[in-house]
Amino acid sequence: MQDLADILFGANAMRVENFQGAMRPAMEAALLSGGEKSPPSIGEELLAPPLNFAMVDYGLFRSGFPETANFTFLQSLGLRSIIYLCPEPYPEANLKFLDASGIQLFQFGIDGGKEPFVNIPENKIREALKVVLDGKNRPLLIHCKRGKHRTGCLVGCLRKLQRWCLSSIFDEYQRFAADKTRVSDQTFIELFDISNL
Repeated sequence: MQDLADILFGANAMRVENFQGAMRPAMEAALLSGGEKSPPSIGEELLAPPLNFAMVDYGLFRSGFPETANFTFLQSLGLRSIIYLCPEPYPEANLKFLDASGIQLFQFGIDGGKEPFVNIPENKIREALKVVLDGKNRPLLIHCKRGKHRTGCLVGCLRKLQRWCLSSIFDEYQRFAADKTRVSDQTFIELFDISNL
C-alpha cells in the first residue's frame, strides 16, 4: 500500500515514522485528517508551539517567549536547556515548569532597543553561542520576546559558523522579523567575527 506521505507530499517527504515521542500522534492525526482540526480526545492535550517557533538544527529550536499554553508542546521536545535573551527576570510559572521538567536556563540579557544605533553586546552573543555549540545542552530552545531580533542575531551568527552565505542568513532573519527587519541586526551579523569561536 502506498504511504500517505508519498501521496500527499511525494516520495522524498519526511515520513510520520521519523517523528518520535509526543509529536508523532499529532502528526499522524494531521496527515490523516487532511489538516482539518478535530477536538482532542479524552486524555489528549493540544500541542501549541510558542510564537515564531521553528527548528534551527538537529536538537536546536527558536521561538518567541513561551506562554503556559506552550508547556506541553515544549515537553514533547525533551528540552535540556533554554537560552533566554532578554534582561527581564524569567516569570515564576516558567521557572516552575523548567524545574519540573529538568530544563536548565541560560540567560543572556540583551536589551531589545528599537533605536537604530543600539549596540548588540558581542560578548553575550559569543557566550550564548558557546552554550548552543555544546552538545550536552541539546535539545535546546533559543528565545527572546518575539523570536525576531535578538534570537535572529544569535541564529544568524550560528549560521555564519555553519558557513551559510550572507544572503541565506539574511533571508532567514527576514522571514522571522518580517516588516520589523533591522539593518543594525544584519550589520551586526555581517561583521560578527567567527574566527575565534
